[in-house]
Amino acid sequence: MKSRISFSFGHLFIPGLILLASCVSSEQQKEEVTKLVVPSPEFNQDSAYFFVNEQVELGPRVPNTANHQLAGDVIISRLEKYGAKITIQNFSATTYDGESLVLRNIMGSINPKAKKRILIATHWDTRPWASKEETDPSVPFDGANDGASGVGVLLEMARSIQTFDSLPNVGVDLLFFDGEDWGEEGGGSQDSWCLGSQYWSKNKGSYAAYYGILLDMVGGKNAKFPYEEISRKYANKILKKVWTEASKIGYGDYFIPRKEGSIADDHYYVNTIAKIPMIDIIHWEPGPGYFGDWHHTTRDDMDIIDKNTLKAVGQTVLHVIYQE
Repeated sequence: MKSRISFSFGHLFIPGLILLASCVSSEQQKEEVTKLVVPSPEFNQDSAYFFVNEQVELGPRVPNTANHQLAGDVIISRLEKYGAKITIQNFSATTYDGESLVLRNIMGSINPKAKKRILIATHWDTRPWASKEETDPSVPFDGANDGASGVGVLLEMARSIQTFDSLPNVGVDLLFFDGEDWGEEGGGSQDSWCLGSQYWSKNKGSYAAYYGILLDMVGGKNAKFPYEEISRKYANKILKKVWTEASKIGYGDYFIPRKEGSIADDHYYVNTIAKIPMIDIIHWEPGPGYFGDWHHTTRDDMDIIDKNTLKAVGQTVLHVIYQE
């Protein structure tokens, strides 16, 4: 993705007593804050990078291709290896240009018996063509950041939780949306994008989550993640919570509390149809294109992936989950 949417004695001693009381209160508060911080797993940036590269090496994960089928199988295998309960939602969809796609949304559930659940999502498909490529917009491309980076972070989250001393107090559902990136570039219907999240939101059954976090293009060098408008509108408390926690653990240079516009992304449908408040952690570069000159071009390859960015995003989301 993406496209941008345009939305007396006593008096002598009382102060001292108050000061003393304030000092004690401050120390108590520090202790309480320390006690409230729950240890979270260490997010391994090298492992996340490996998972991103694993997807890329399969080739472009374009729906209706063998690469796409294999990439989905790899995601399922990884989730199973790390102890997640798998739910697969098979469906078909017709694209804006008349193609009939065979698609599947994949969910890996951790701590599946927990009633309170947090939904962490990304998309795993790649756009069928490098539509912003100047020389030949019909060629396929790697989709290292736009697609594979989110997959890498979610898979490393599954691995790190499975190998940690304890599960979080909440259930965690890692949802991989399909068919996100086969939309009409530069115009057309917003609904031409995000086919998997549209279908899932309309057909989720009784599934419910306290809130959701969408990851999109979360591996780029020098990435900045601002306050996106749809996230502010539907899940502002969650947005501020995540950005505050990111700053607390040292990633404030990535999570920038700067307001930007709205993005047509999977979280829109989760918010409006599924009625689950969901924010979008998404790479944003002010200027033409909003997402960088690599977006939807052949430059979206492993050369633009930064382990430090993967770490910042993955560690922040794990920290937030473990504080619930």
